Amino acid sequence: MLSIMETFSQPGFYSALVQKKENIEAYLNSAWTVMIIRGIILFIVLYFGAPHAAIFFNAPEAKLIIRAIGFSILFRAFTNIGVVYFQKDLNFKKQFMYQFLGIFADFVVAISFSIILRNVWALVLGMLAGNIVICLASYFIHPYRPHLTSNLEKTKELWGFGRWVFGSSILVFIITQGDDIIVGKILGATMLGFYQLAYKISNTPATEISQIISTVTFPAYSEIQDNLLKLREAFLKVFRLTAFLSLPLAGLIFILAPDLTIIFLGKKWLPIVPAMQALAWWGVIRALGGATSPIFLSLGKPGIVTRLQALQAIILFVIIYPFTKHGSILGTSIAVLLSSLVTFFIRNGILINEIQCRIVEFYRAILIPILFTIFSILPIVFLKLFVLNSINTYSLLLFIGVFVLAFIIIYRISAKFIDYAVLDTLKTICVNTSKT
Repeated sequence: MLSIMETFSQPGFYSALVQKKENIEAYLNSAWTVMIIRGIILFIVLYFGAPHAAIFFNAPEAKLIIRAIGFSILFRAFTNIGVVYFQKDLNFKKQFMYQFLGIFADFVVAISFSIILRNVWALVLGMLAGNIVICLASYFIHPYRPHLTSNLEKTKELWGFGRWVFGSSILVFIITQGDDIIVGKILGATMLGFYQLAYKISNTPATEISQIISTVTFPAYSEIQDNLLKLREAFLKVFRLTAFLSLPLAGLIFILAPDLTIIFLGKKWLPIVPAMQALAWWGVIRALGGATSPIFLSLGKPGIVTRLQALQAIILFVIIYPFTKHGSILGTSIAVLLSSLVTFFIRNGILINEIQCRIVEFYRAILIPILFTIFSILPIVFLKLFVLNSINTYSLLLFIGVFVLAFIIIYRISAKFIDYAVLDTLKTICVNTSKT
């Protein structure tokens, strides 16, 4: 309930404020006022909708829980809007401190009350404590003091950018949750469980990488949005790094999916292997797409991202039913992969034009890590076919070690002969984010 309400009411003002190159102080009170109004409305909807939600899910105990969680939205709404400067100014040390205080409060309260109460209310109280602490900490950690305003002109200006972020958040929700709905409806709860686990294992490494990188790059790109040469150079470095990190991880998951499943989950989970292998490559496309989206946002063109996501959603829902019906969760995974692959190439074409980049230079950033990954996988294929045919922890560690060693050797050779020193970019980003 909370996720749906927040997704379908996200104004995107934080992204709009980060993207603006000029001084944003004149916009802060307008954004804060809208966030408070939004929070109050969401709280009212959750409070009075709780009984109906409890009936729909056939869970009477959910009524009070939903109402209590609604208060967390109120506290979040009153958070000091000044904290947006942490991301805008790349001050990740303070952003980390501010966020960590809330997470720590949530953890301590939830664990303490779980021992005392031994029921779900421990989690509810933890969430409330976390949001209260974040709200209070935002005023201690940043000196800005917002106040309510009726300046509709500034609000409209922010909404001009934020509405695309709002649309994008809805489409992302549909794309990432729609496949679960289809699988659950057509194949049942058991196959849905298989699919969700395959999705989580295969996607987490790549998407976590892209999320960290995009958090840093969006405000950085926004600062140099008027200098196309610097913007293009910065993007290509980040894009190469994203491909360099995400493709090998996907390759490793692809080749070791049966081993990982049997060792950590057991043979009863083997049906997830084909879906996991297909979704591993979707994770790469998602990571690379996540590296390109900040460019469009920083250029003040979020509509491009939203339209591409709309196209992806349309393609997905045209093909997902027959693919799932005839191919089970592997068919679902292929449908997800194909829909993202189409929009991936369209997005790349638009981006190449926007930043005036050569096609060869752009796709070279992807091609080289693909070759690295293939050559690093080949020794594992050889070992599996001709040397080791048993699956155990020792063989898994050996395969991972062989892959890492092969990758390092290939990278060293490439860095020497084709000037592919992508790790220099990684060091720069690590320096910028080390305080987090």
